[in-house]
Amino acid sequence: MLGVGAAVVLISLIMAVLSWLAAHPWVLVLILVLVAAVGGGRLRMRMRREAVRAQGLRYAVEHLDGLHYNDFEFAVRDLMHRDGCSDAVKVGGRGDNGADVKATDPYGRRWVIQCKHRKAGWSGSAVGTPDLQVLNGTGRQVHGGDVLVMLTNGRFSGPAVEFARSQHLHLVDRHLLGQWASGSRPLWELLRAVPPPRKPGSLS
Repeated sequence: MLGVGAAVVLISLIMAVLSWLAAHPWVLVLILVLVAAVGGGRLRMRMRREAVRAQGLRYAVEHLDGLHYNDFEFAVRDLMHRDGCSDAVKVGGRGDNGADVKATDPYGRRWVIQCKHRKAGWSGSAVGTPDLQVLNGTGRQVHGGDVLVMLTNGRFSGPAVEFARSQHLHLVDRHLLGQWASGSRPLWELLRAVPPPRKPGSLS
């Protein structure tokens, strides 16, 4: 009996509040504006924290050595994002057609990156020409890349270096990776002969 009485009182209170709000709609509008302002402020704060975190992202190459190859690809994606590629995405996996990370830099250039992780780092097996041939065959035709990159925490074979030079592919070996990952300069400032911007960039 007490429960029924409490329910009746509660319903009466709710009805009274709704009637009052109907008579004073500006109060409801004010509440909605305040909620939106608080939510927007929190969103801006979170975005600001993410931007600060991204700008400060650094990896020691020894840390990259210890990653699973899948996490290695995510790390490369995060570094591209740090450098201003807001659409950087990891696409590596079965059927990736020679691309592990794709991104568009602030100058409008489309990057296609194939990652080769070596647990033994520089002492591991060298990345050879066959891997580069896959990237060369799909990077532009399938993925629409402007800048095709083969990236490893290890090294490249001599023939692979010659093939990359002849086909205008970009190589990132352990030394260059370490410089990029632990520093603050974007990859396009560390590579030679990168294609010119497609459009004026925010960094120009």
